[in-house]
Amino acid sequence: MAIPLQSRLPKTYRIKAIQQETDMVRTFTFDGSLGARPGQFVMLWLPGVDEKPFSVAFDNGAETKITFFAVGPMSEALARCSVGDLVGLRGPFGTCYEWKPGQHIALVAGGYGAAPMYFVAAETVHHGCTLEVFVGARSKEHLLYLKELESLPHVSLHVATNDGSEGFKGFNVQQLEKMLEAVQKKRKNEKGKMKNTDPIDQVFACGPEMMLKAVSELTAKYKIPSQLSLERYMKCGYGICGNCVVDPLGIRLCTEGPVVKNDACVKIEEFGKYHRDALGKKHTF
Repeated sequence: MAIPLQSRLPKTYRIKAIQQETDMVRTFTFDGSLGARPGQFVMLWLPGVDEKPFSVAFDNGAETKITFFAVGPMSEALARCSVGDLVGLRGPFGTCYEWKPGQHIALVAGGYGAAPMYFVAAETVHHGCTLEVFVGARSKEHLLYLKELESLPHVSLHVATNDGSEGFKGFNVQQLEKMLEAVQKKRKNEKGKMKNTDPIDQVFACGPEMMLKAVSELTAKYKIPSQLSLERYMKCGYGICGNCVVDPLGIRLCTEGPVVKNDACVKIEEFGKYHRDALGKKHTF
């Protein structure tokens, strides 16, 4: 799809509110909508500093939210901004998650991937979807958007922490696997025939790449459609620079992604192995 010229150029938005989520994570609310869909991203510009892509945590047509981890010169400078300050935003860019009304969907969120997953949850429940939400983090102080997710109807929340400080001790993908195993067993009767009992129609995931790789392998094993949000170094946002191209498919994740169906993900050789920096140099995970 062609990106309108007005979306390619930054427009100033005023910071309406700042929510301190954790010691290092903040949510900024901007007064105004970019018309983003769940899974899309925007380019945020701080004059004299830099411009970086940020996932959209929420866009209700009146205001836009981003949730970010303050690490690195750009995000640290952004964290020093105050309510009332102006920043440049352009977009939205990229693909979004796709679903059908009434589906039973599993959402897998790792770290600050919980923010865009909340956006997905808030939209899908309006279409009659039932959700199993698996939120994971290193420890309980890094968990995000639990209260917001719990406030939504038709949502079952499953929490995992690496150290066991809250919820399941381990990884959220392990919880997902247990559920898929249980669903498969329920659907088999004594004669080995399948029953249509609580199937998971789709799995959506956003978080660290090794988590996404595990979700990809798991959903391929159980033959369940999945859509994964892949992150690469993006400079332009509309497919000109080629910095976010992945091997060997040559697709640009700012236009054919960041949300990619697993049928394509399994063909990306670098997936879960390496990514490229601003100069195109490979860095292993």
